[in-house]
Amino acid sequence: MTYPGPVVGTTWLNEHLNDSGLRIVDATVHLPDTGRDAAAEYRAEHIPGAVFLDFERVADPDNPLRRKLPSREKFAREMGALGIDNRTHVVAYDTPGLYSAARVWWLFRHYGYDNVSILDGGLKAWKLEGLPTDAGEVTVTPATFEPGEGRHLAAFWPDVLEASTTQREQILDARTPGRFAGTEQDRYPGTRAGHIPNSVNLYWAELLDPQTRRFLPPDEIRRRIAAAGITGDRPVTLTCGSGLTACILALGLHLTGNDRWRVYDGSWDEWGRRTDLPVASANP
Repeated sequence: MTYPGPVVGTTWLNEHLNDSGLRIVDATVHLPDTGRDAAAEYRAEHIPGAVFLDFERVADPDNPLRRKLPSREKFAREMGALGIDNRTHVVAYDTPGLYSAARVWWLFRHYGYDNVSILDGGLKAWKLEGLPTDAGEVTVTPATFEPGEGRHLAAFWPDVLEASTTQREQILDARTPGRFAGTEQDRYPGTRAGHIPNSVNLYWAELLDPQTRRFLPPDEIRRRIAAAGITGDRPVTLTCGSGLTACILALGLHLTGNDRWRVYDGSWDEWGRRTDLPVASANP
């Protein structure tokens, strides 16, 4: 199969549903404050052939924070268990349109594998097109997946602290403007209000069409990133609430031809809890 790029549409996926080298994954995450169960929703309705990728499993079991970057070995085991090998084209989607699925793309790229795409508009777009869905579990034959050479696309709090202090790298925060400013209740209980000093803000949903949840054209994405204050002369560290929506900004940068970025995996769920790390806000 010829790689179609990092983003595919509903028409493309529908035409390739029965391709033997394709593995569709439902990578939906619902935060606790939504009261929704992503695994239960998957069992009730999913794109035909899709398996459920549980970020609670595809994670570091020794990290007290949820859904954090798994080791190379753990990632390989979990992808193999989903029937993914080194010839598989992975297409990831989520229920809202795009919220958590971009993290699949980021994880694979971090571990040196590029044959991964995101379904533009996710299950929302799929259903709006009147395309078929299935219910229940999908059984797959386990495979062997060998990650490639790592690209070091993850940043950790010491990296971010250095970027904040020296400003040799830019920091772009994907949370809502209110959470960034510290004027809105954060979705992660126990975190402080505000943002990483010397960071700027671009709410992740600003890269998507508000109706279809599909990506805006690359030129418009580029314009909005620039309007947020990000320039092309320095690398960018991307952050959000817990390492999910920062990956949307990463994919947006990639679509504009900028691959000088890393995702801060701990994001505000970590930084906001650590009293040894500095916080800035609109109301100091």
